[in-house]
Amino acid sequence: MKAVLAEIITIGDEILYGQIVDTNSAWMGTELTNIGIRVQQITSISDSAAHIVQALDAAKTRADIILITGGLGPTKDDLTKNVLTDYFQTTLQLHEPSLADITEIFQKRGMKVTELNRQQAYLPEACTPIRNVLGTAPGMWFEQGGKVFVSMPGVPFEMKRMMSGTVLPRLQAYFKTPHIIHRVVQTTGIPESMLADKLENWETSLPAHIKLAYLPHLGGVRLRLTGQGTHQARLEQELDREVEKLSGIIPRYIFAYGEVSLEEAIGQLLQARNLTIATAESCTGGYLAHKITAVCGSSAYYKGSVIAYHNEVKINALHVKPGTLQQHGAVSEATVKEMAQNVRQQLGADVGVATSGIAGPAGGTPDKPVGTIWIAYADQHKTTTKLLHFNKTRLLNIEYTALAVLNLIRQSLTAGVEE
Repeated sequence: MKAVLAEIITIGDEILYGQIVDTNSAWMGTELTNIGIRVQQITSISDSAAHIVQALDAAKTRADIILITGGLGPTKDDLTKNVLTDYFQTTLQLHEPSLADITEIFQKRGMKVTELNRQQAYLPEACTPIRNVLGTAPGMWFEQGGKVFVSMPGVPFEMKRMMSGTVLPRLQAYFKTPHIIHRVVQTTGIPESMLADKLENWETSLPAHIKLAYLPHLGGVRLRLTGQGTHQARLEQELDREVEKLSGIIPRYIFAYGEVSLEEAIGQLLQARNLTIATAESCTGGYLAHKITAVCGSSAYYKGSVIAYHNEVKINALHVKPGTLQQHGAVSEATVKEMAQNVRQQLGADVGVATSGIAGPAGGTPDKPVGTIWIAYADQHKTTTKLLHFNKTRLLNIEYTALAVLNLIRQSLTAGVEE
């Protein structure tokens, strides 16, 4: 079955200036994929009539569906409706149901409809109006040469309601679409290139209708399997078999399936084992605690934190021995060992973890340059430490350190899993 392709065009100088972030396209791409429509391209353009026409001409040569957001407001810089009227060689006509909706919105606000807002009820005669129950700018559906053009407001909640309630069901009815199904496998602790080497033979043997994407991010690499076919149940079974094969190749690097963060996976591991955890932080300054407590329900397993930034706090609050600091320094294996072991005891947790390092950009020495970080994990059976070497970017060093600790927790709690 031939794939149904869509292109998204976002209109607005504010997007190009960086004044707002285009979140609409990501949401639309997900929803379109769920009904078997593949987004071919996303284009952001300025509030220019010529630019809009050029984008439409280009889009219809490569996509079956052209979805447009933005430029439907009541002001002079909102050009989309007038450009579409000319593009489809039609005229504007008053659409009474849209005017009634606009009037009702203003009445609820205790206001009179302005002439500018009344003009929003004038729609191209060639379009099928799409009701906007949350705002004053109706959407428009055009058909030409087997292609579908849909124009919607750029306001996210208005666009989403319009897409969910009208556009997506109508697209499903208009096009016979294949099933597109994703499976996501979350990995950490291995670079993308090494991961690709390990998976090369398996990836090469994938069926033609199943594709693998490597999606690296700060905490690891998301592996996304995408299958396309006409039989949903059969496709799901095929994807499940491939995920099972993948899991057998790299078990020690997989921390979750689906859209699960590393900190969520750690929480699940702790709860499954009925364990609690506490953190002792120096160079991360509470960021590790922030990551853990960002998960809803983390109070079930997270005891608390001691941010021991100064050596006095390490000594007085965490009971790190003064001799340890004098002999080895704050950034040392010996110090993080005591920090992890002692925070566990001080806060009555099953697990204690600790960080101490030189986040930068200042403070480094020849022996301990910026980016030198020690981390530790401690429970009643063992204490594990790890030396990290990062770069000179302070915030990245903090973020990488927190993620490294989370991965150390995962590895320690799942010890025994082998490739």
